[in-house]
Amino acid sequence: MYKRILVPTDGSDITAKAIASAVQLAGLTGASIVTLAVKEPFPYSAISEMQPIPPQEFFDAQERIAERNLTTVKTACAAAGLACDAAAVEALHPWEAILERATETGCDLIVMASHGRRGVSALLLGSETQKVLTHSTIPVLVTR
Repeated sequence: MYKRILVPTDGSDITAKAIASAVQLAGLTGASIVTLAVKEPFPYSAISEMQPIPPQEFFDAQERIAERNLTTVKTACAAAGLACDAAAVEALHPWEAILERATETGCDLIVMASHGRRGVSALLLGSETQKVLTHSTIPVLVTR
């Protein structure tokens, strides 16, 4: 049924549920897992002397966080005997990076988590999952 399943990760507890669902589904269908951690770009300001953190320190921290999050997925895949293709990219809009990675790697399913916000909260906060759902041309499985 599915051959390549993309599961983006941000290290949150809710994402852990999506990882577990993706690994279980991949095990049932014989699919491999593709995972992605999206790093934030450095928040440059017009006044360079007022940077809250030096750029290299920021980049190093982003890299450590991304690697930790990817390792969680790789470990879950290894425990289930699944192949896992992991990557970290820097992107201003995570939903665009998720869709680009899905296309690049030939994924036929994206598994993502949702916080389940409704109403004004969902409208104001926005949702990367909602944006992926809106723009994706491949199926998206949303877990809660």
